[in-house]
Amino acid sequence: MTARISLFDSPLFLGFDQYERTLDRIKKTAQEGYPPYNIEQTGPNGLRITLAVAGFTMQDMDVEIEQNQLTVRGKQQDDSDRVYLHRGIAARQFQKAFVLADGIKVLGATLDNGLLHIDMERVEPERHARKIEISAQSPSVTLSGRAGTKAIEDQSGSPSGPDEKS
Repeated sequence: MTARISLFDSPLFLGFDQYERTLDRIKKTAQEGYPPYNIEQTGPNGLRITLAVAGFTMQDMDVEIEQNQLTVRGKQQDDSDRVYLHRGIAARQFQKAFVLADGIKVLGATLDNGLLHIDMERVEPERHARKIEISAQSPSVTLSGRAGTKAIEDQSGSPSGPDEKS
């Protein structure tokens, strides 16, 4: 058994476990070789993914985005009416996934001469600072030693909170 080293194991990185899962997904999908693809920058905020999908029609493919993951699926059907003397181009299916950063908006997809183009735009989020008010600790709220959960003490001093068993 090997120990897993995480980039985000520092106590200063709070809430980055989602990014760690995203990196794991990227590693898994990096081994997929078909179909070949390009990723290009089309402007200051424009991006384009181009997949070589020769032989696929619009009806053979599906492009969807779910939780910052862009997935392209293709499935070709064998034509049973054809008689092949040589079969060098196999009808195949594929699934290609791309993990998108927050702020990437998919504009659309087009199929042109066997190339599927997916156009995207990087939208810069509005940046604003917020002042956090510092207040005195209330005597009725204390931190318990149980994994950082809060326990609220009632007037008698006994904890009542999410960890309390009835």
